[in-house]
Amino acid sequence: MAEVRRPKALRAGDQIRIVSPASPLTADQIREGVWWLEQQGYRVTFGNHVFDSTGYLAGSDIDRAADFTAAFLDPDVAAVACARGGYGSVRILDYVDLDTIASTGKLFWGFSDITTLHIALNRRGLSTLHAPMPITLGTPRAPWVYESLAANLRGDIVVTPPEVKGTTLNGGTVEGVVTGGCLCLLGDSIGTLEPLDTDDRILLIEDVDENPHRVDALLTHLRRAGLLDRAAGIVIGEMTRTDELADPSRGIPPWREIVAERLHGLMMPIILDFPFGHAQEMLSLPLGIRARLDADAGILTYLEPLCEADPSSSPPSA
Repeated sequence: MAEVRRPKALRAGDQIRIVSPASPLTADQIREGVWWLEQQGYRVTFGNHVFDSTGYLAGSDIDRAADFTAAFLDPDVAAVACARGGYGSVRILDYVDLDTIASTGKLFWGFSDITTLHIALNRRGLSTLHAPMPITLGTPRAPWVYESLAANLRGDIVVTPPEVKGTTLNGGTVEGVVTGGCLCLLGDSIGTLEPLDTDDRILLIEDVDENPHRVDALLTHLRRAGLLDRAAGIVIGEMTRTDELADPSRGIPPWREIVAERLHGLMMPIILDFPFGHAQEMLSLPLGIRARLDADAGILTYLEPLCEADPSSSPPSA
């Protein structure tokens, strides 16, 4: 594993560049999210192709890759935020220099389809943030959702609100580097040049709009590939809208029962229903840094902040 490179914490006036590496969207869909970022004191700019649309993609692969690269290489940009997920991030990997991008050490966040980019950058040592995107912030959320994102951006060690807990599947406590994200993208990474690495890590798993049998199939795939057994612990979020896609006449069990059955026999701490990902209320969770999973209490506690403090923002020495 590459040496860990933590991004710099953001300060008031820093520039955040929004890019669209996956599906298309309109300016109206991210208006509220952009406003919130500006209210935190940041300057928000946009890649040249953020609002392009080519079918189910936000413009051509080359143009999306160009925006992604330019955001990281621009010395005036402090952080790179994905406008939305959807589909398409994997298609830009052949057009970007991931080593150079990771070496910039810039703060990067998103979730869902952006899981593909998290895996690739984490493999090169850059810690990233699984967090609400501008399109996500267009829907009102609980106050702690916004505070979780804001705390990560300013470089605080994130403290989970006391009311935010998961349900214990397997008890125990373990420490490890956090990885993971959207289940279907984790499975898609197997056998590629940018595969998921779960060795001794705390694995985050969530998804949206997957049929119950697909949740079963994807977890089975991860397990048969050895990725679940090699993890130190597992944190399951929500399989959003999976139960709604089930046909009641076929006697299909709820997704929570499917997950519990597929993870049965794994000898590690596991919790369920931890709030992150496509759930209405979601924490912002750093990837690529260490945390402690207390499955008995249903809590994931980070042992270090995502971001390093900027020395230039510290008070001068006496």
